[in-house]
Amino acid sequence: MNDRLPTILCRCYEVGLEEIEAAIEAGARTVNDVKRATRSGMGLCQGIYCVPQIAALIAAKTEQPIAQIVPMTARPPARLVSLATLEAAMPEPAE
Repeated sequence: MNDRLPTILCRCYEVGLEEIEAAIEAGARTVNDVKRATRSGMGLCQGIYCVPQIAALIAAKTEQPIAQIVPMTARPPARLVSLATLEAAMPEPAE
C-alpha cells in the first residue's frame, strides 16, 4: 500500500502529478494538450501556479528545451454571475 500523499500540481482542480504524467505518456505534447486531458490550468487561477510546472514536466519527459514548449492559450476567466446581478444590469424597458 502506498502511504504517500499525491503531489498536487493544479490546486484549483486538484490534479496530481501522476495524472499529468499519464497525459504526457498518452501523447500530450503541449500545455493545451495536458489542459484538455486533465482540466489543469482551467481553474480560477487560470494556470498561474500549475502551467510553469506542467511545461517543465513536458520538457523533461519529451527531452525538448523548455523554450520550445508551446504556452497555454490564455482565455479570460469565467466567473459565476447570479441572475439577480444580471437583472440589475438590465436597462429599464422604454415606455
